[in-house]
Amino acid sequence: MNEEKNVKPSVNIEKRGPGFGPGRGPGRRTARPVEKPGDTSHAVKRLFGYISHEKAALAIVFVCVILSSVTALAGSYLLRPIVNTLAEDVKNVAGLAVNSEHYGNALALSVGHLIIGIAKMAAVYAISVVATYTQARIMIGVSQKAIRSIRSDLFNKIQTLPIRFFDERSTGEIMSRFTNDVDAVGEMLNNSVTQIISGTVTIIGTLALMIYTNWILTVITIVFIPFMLKAGAIIAKRSRKFFRAQQAALGAVNGYIEETVTGQKVVKVFCHEKKVIDEFTQLNNDLRAKQLKAQFFGGIMGPVMGNLGQISYSVVGAIGGILCIIKKTIKIGGLRFVIGGFDIGGVTVFVNFSRQFSRPINELAMQVNTLFSALAGAERVFAVLDLSPEKEDAPGAVNMNDIKIEGKVVFENVTFGYNPDKTVLSDLSLYAKPGQKIAFVGSTGAGKTTVTNLLNRFYDITEGTITIDDRNIKDYTRESLRKNIAMVLQDTHLFTGTVRENIRYGRLSATDEEVETAAKIASAHSFIMRLEHGYDTMIEGDGDNLSQGQRQLLNIARAAISKAPILVLDEATSSVDTRTEKHIEHGMDRLMKNRTTFVIAHRLSTVRNANAIMVLENGKIIERGTHEELLGLKGRYYKLYMGMLELD
Repeated sequence: MNEEKNVKPSVNIEKRGPGFGPGRGPGRRTARPVEKPGDTSHAVKRLFGYISHEKAALAIVFVCVILSSVTALAGSYLLRPIVNTLAEDVKNVAGLAVNSEHYGNALALSVGHLIIGIAKMAAVYAISVVATYTQARIMIGVSQKAIRSIRSDLFNKIQTLPIRFFDERSTGEIMSRFTNDVDAVGEMLNNSVTQIISGTVTIIGTLALMIYTNWILTVITIVFIPFMLKAGAIIAKRSRKFFRAQQAALGAVNGYIEETVTGQKVVKVFCHEKKVIDEFTQLNNDLRAKQLKAQFFGGIMGPVMGNLGQISYSVVGAIGGILCIIKKTIKIGGLRFVIGGFDIGGVTVFVNFSRQFSRPINELAMQVNTLFSALAGAERVFAVLDLSPEKEDAPGAVNMNDIKIEGKVVFENVTFGYNPDKTVLSDLSLYAKPGQKIAFVGSTGAGKTTVTNLLNRFYDITEGTITIDDRNIKDYTRESLRKNIAMVLQDTHLFTGTVRENIRYGRLSATDEEVETAAKIASAHSFIMRLEHGYDTMIEGDGDNLSQGQRQLLNIARAAISKAPILVLDEATSSVDTRTEKHIEHGMDRLMKNRTTFVIAHRLSTVRNANAIMVLENGKIIERGTHEELLGLKGRYYKLYMGMLELD
């Protein structure tokens, strides 16, 4: 038996559970972990950390909000002298005969007082409008910069996360963090921040003016505050929980839509339209139920607070009217208190203040939907930002690009499981000499793809060692390791751009001549030249304007241009017809020349010329040898090759 077949059988290889490891088609991910809500106060601090560096802009916004609130209060208070003066003027005019010589003068004076008062109010309110406009424009700029930073941090973080993160979550669920969650945060920063500042200033300022105007009516107004705060606290507590659930359910719906749309051909082939509709209906109904609860408790905040405010407004108006009619002095000890004798302008202003006092509370209550949606979204975003990135390279890790890699690969007593409760590979040992072709065949879940995942360090092994050129792969930098391992996968993926740019993705520094050379190696040059614009043809929709075989040839060309000494072919021809497979094999044969190659294949015809074929079954390498030697054993490989058995 040849030296290259000198490997230990592996044992107890268990099939991965759903949701773990690379998937093989669309479907619902039942094992996706659920992030627990974090500390809301911590989320708020982190959100404001994104706008804290805009100190000058925020200072202007703060001044504008204060100015807007103060001038609005001042404008309201100016109503008191206007009403009192108007009442006095009306009394004077009423005491004069219509045809008397003083009647016209008094009437003109009254109108003049009214015009002057209205002009003062208009000037004050104009300042408020300008201040409000200025703070809104500046705050929009600040919030959009913050959203840009959040999206940038989130995208950058995604690039550092291990493959496990993407294997355990659907694309749609991840995209929901970038869209729904970040948009909710943006809406809050645009509106809620200034509303909170403005509302706080308005409440404090209104309370001060109310005390100055009439302390009795102020006490009556304040009595209603505990009831309003208690009602708001009860509703807010319930709303917070439901808004978190709503954001999580929305992510699940988006994820399912993305998976189903991506796998629509599979759905139709197997006539599962009713099945996916039923599953989507279940998810959609769950989202609807959570949204109903969230929107209900968020929506009733405003009406509840508003009605309590109206009760306060009515009571204050009634008692204020009484205080205008009566006037009585009470002595308590050495102090004298005057009750009543309230001027009509004071009553008018105070009733307005009473309504104005509850208005910011109502407005803040109406922001509950935005606030809790944003906080729930922020927690989901920060949950991703707080995830641990891929482990850093070991101290003194070697850059493979600085040394010549021959391509000798050795697995020694490797044990690994995607889930701690399930071992996929156990005590697996094998090796490949430089330039050899090692093939793996076996049932789905036997661990074939896992071997290549471990070689790339997409996952780190639990026990044992993997070496390349007698050096542990953990002693190489991850980036250089992956640059020296080219992969051609069953699932092709092309990016938006030209054919040339997609091939060059394998090595961005490659010249146009090297791109064409790689295409020729992959047997892709001839079909590329038949395209309308040749290498400058735009790829549309992940290669929808190309056939499956053409897309795979571009993937092979991408691997060829990388010049990696180690090559992994993971069922690269399983999704094409036999004729196309023959064409692709010519490209792969040229690609594999002088490279150490690992081949995973369901079609045994593609592995006949391998230096060693390993048959994995039930967690063990049950057979190993060349094609002829395995046929001579007349074991499982023989039965598979002769069609007596089928790979599942």
